Amino acid sequence: MYIELDNLLSGCTTADSWYDDGCIIAGDILTEFKTKDWEELLSIVLTKSLDWQKKLAYCLDSSCNSYELTILLLLLNTEDQELFEICIDTLRSFDILELKRIVIDNPLILKRIDEMLIKASSPVRKILEDFLLKIS
Repeated sequence: MYIELDNLLSGCTTADSWYDDGCIIAGDILTEFKTKDWEELLSIVLTKSLDWQKKLAYCLDSSCNSYELTILLLLLNTEDQELFEICIDTLRSFDILELKRIVIDNPLILKRIDEMLIKASSPVRKILEDFLLKIS
């Protein structure tokens, strides 16, 4: 299943095509993942292109499992603002006490969110504020 997901995320698609169909297909593939697939994905996620990582982060809430959480937390270490925003947006769908603890114990995440709030557009501001509300 990992190879199928990798091929989908590596493919050249328009933004419309990805958000209309690709992310739904990726979500369906992720629901079929076994432990081996998750471990393989976890081992390579940081070696993939930024576009690939953004696509993955966008669809990583299919089961809100610990592998998805771990991958999103790894991707939060990016310098890319859009990827960071996507990860925060996706993390809002997680209802895990562990997420609260991890974020609260990692002041760099909170600091970056605070810095982004200063110049964020309305939609991004809403995402960031909702996330902060969820973990408080």
